[in-house]
Amino acid sequence: MTKPRKKILLNLDKALSESLIKQIVILVVLLALTLALSFILLSFSGSDWKAFCDEKQLHWWLLPLYLLIDPNALNNLYIDTGIHGWMLFASSIVYILGTVVFTGMIIGVITNAIGNRVDAHRNGLTHYLNSGHYVVMGYDEMVPSIIEDIFANDNDAYVLLLSAFDANIIRERLKKSVAKHQLDHIIINYGHRTAYEYYDDIHLESSKEIYIVGNRTRSAHDAVNIECIDSICDYLKEHKSANMPKRITCVFEDLDTYAAFKTTEIFGEVKDLGIEFVPYNFYSGWARQVFVMCNYKEKSRPLSSIPYPCLYGNGIGPDDNRFVHLVFVGTSNFAVSFAMEIAHLFHFPNFDEKTKNPKTRITFIDQNMEKEMPLFVTRNRHFFEVQNYLYEDISLERKPIPEQSAKDNFLDVEFEFIRGDIYSKVVQDKIRDWASDIKGQYLSLFLAMADQRSNFMMGMNMPDEVYDNAIPVFIRQDRADRFVTTLRVSDKKNAKEKGLKHHQVDNGTLESKDYKGRYANIYPFGMDDMAYCRDEVSFKRAKLINYLYCNVKDGRFPDSLVLAAISDETLWKDADALWKGLSVADKWSNLYCAYSIPCKLASLRIMRGLKPDDTSQDQQTLTEKEIHTLAVVEHNRWNVEKLLMGFRRPKENEDKYEHPEFKDELKANKKIFIHHDIRPFSDLDDIQQMDYEIVKHIPWILKMTVK
Repeated sequence: MTKPRKKILLNLDKALSESLIKQIVILVVLLALTLALSFILLSFSGSDWKAFCDEKQLHWWLLPLYLLIDPNALNNLYIDTGIHGWMLFASSIVYILGTVVFTGMIIGVITNAIGNRVDAHRNGLTHYLNSGHYVVMGYDEMVPSIIEDIFANDNDAYVLLLSAFDANIIRERLKKSVAKHQLDHIIINYGHRTAYEYYDDIHLESSKEIYIVGNRTRSAHDAVNIECIDSICDYLKEHKSANMPKRITCVFEDLDTYAAFKTTEIFGEVKDLGIEFVPYNFYSGWARQVFVMCNYKEKSRPLSSIPYPCLYGNGIGPDDNRFVHLVFVGTSNFAVSFAMEIAHLFHFPNFDEKTKNPKTRITFIDQNMEKEMPLFVTRNRHFFEVQNYLYEDISLERKPIPEQSAKDNFLDVEFEFIRGDIYSKVVQDKIRDWASDIKGQYLSLFLAMADQRSNFMMGMNMPDEVYDNAIPVFIRQDRADRFVTTLRVSDKKNAKEKGLKHHQVDNGTLESKDYKGRYANIYPFGMDDMAYCRDEVSFKRAKLINYLYCNVKDGRFPDSLVLAAISDETLWKDADALWKGLSVADKWSNLYCAYSIPCKLASLRIMRGLKPDDTSQDQQTLTEKEIHTLAVVEHNRWNVEKLLMGFRRPKENEDKYEHPEFKDELKANKKIFIHHDIRPFSDLDDIQQMDYEIVKHIPWILKMTVK
């Protein structure tokens, strides 16, 4: 049990430390008690102090107050008039009390109040923003890139960062990546992202956007973020406003969690509130920066950028007999996520449905492939029910090739799994052979092992054929890209300035070509501090694709004349409304279709005899031949998309093509992820027209989303 005296002191200390108002209240009480004590001392001093007040023409109640608050009152009123005795003694006691209580405590309270205010600001305990701000919940290495992206799209934005991490440390870290003038627009508040009681202080209901980040290094990261979304939904339902946030972006670290949010309506409540829910994954986000945007610009350094090369040369036309080959060393989250994005995006018109070649090939090399391969195959079981995989064990301990059950193999993407040590001679020889086959494949290498040092060491010591034949080598780096970038740029610059040539003899003929430098084709990727980049162009294109599908009439999209008659404002308003009502799976389907447009454009340009960067004819109407060629490409892409998103091909007793008399009923199986159109393009019925229509409208989509 706490003693009464200790309990009083505890309550007093808590009151003094909690707020300025309580400190002032305590001060006022002490002043009142001191003033009362002054009256008592003067009244029992034995002197007629009230008569003295009359003589000085001073109200009697002012004398005790003056003695308390005026440092010169004792001298002016008493000593100069020669008054002594008990009245002087009592007045001196009152004066001393006033000096201690009033002067000392007032200064203490004011000093303490200023100190507390400063500490509260530094520690994130002061709240300023009420509306129109962006809220970032949680802190890790990804947050600076999110904040930079916000400022890139809204230069005058205010960002509220809620975190239980030390605010002073966060502030220092942000100084490394955020411009000085933007730091004034970043408010750091202390709080836990799942704790409901903090939401009132940061006004979620009137913010522009909410980013749920957390800390990806924590094991329960995804589970806590899901709990956070639940709490936010409950709060927003209770605090509805006219200016609700338009989007909630939630970061998921685990690839399986992220995949689940692409196909399920787990947070339908968010959509019911009229808010866009966007799942974001660090690894998939980086994949789209490398494969879709192909150029990452550092927002904190506008003049600096990482120009990622196109991994299918100048574009692949129908007559190109080479295949795209991407090799991943390691089966880390980066390797798996990048491979999945490639399978969605890299589809080309040179794939022959009859010969089933050439296919885009994605190769994994790992010492633990006997464990990693079954995991990957299980994750994507419906894909491998249709398409066989390649397996080779080139380790010292050879094991039999796993059994395969796929029968059709009509997809234009295939996976290869190689069990072996990247440092072994047999694996190095295989890479050398691939790098030498420049007339048979478009090769690129991704060093995506968990250890950054191993990636860098391997990137610097590849077989000579890799460097001589300008094979792109991507090196996963945890943080800084500067060394790899500087090495690439300086090596290329040095070779150009010296005019270096690479000479070799081919069939008795001497050939010479410009030498660009040994490390001219190495590229860093995956840096934590450059993690987040929003692709708004693809997002808008996805909305337009959905708009077209929602306005199908007699198997046709609206033609150019109909679309031209609609004002842009009306069209975008309708597109936004249709997008909000869309299921999560259909949103991702439209997004992947949008992400594939750059790849289709590269093929279209090569088919037209244009240079890879020649955009002059991108908005030109396609010919019938071009439409047919790219429609087949689109359906091949769509097949892979559906299989990787969890759809499966129907069994014979579920197939509408096998049982046309039950066509309408069997088509309904799409709602339970069984899709009857997962088959070769030539085996489709009139649904082929949808592929023709989407390809035909690519020029219109480009025109509507021109930067």
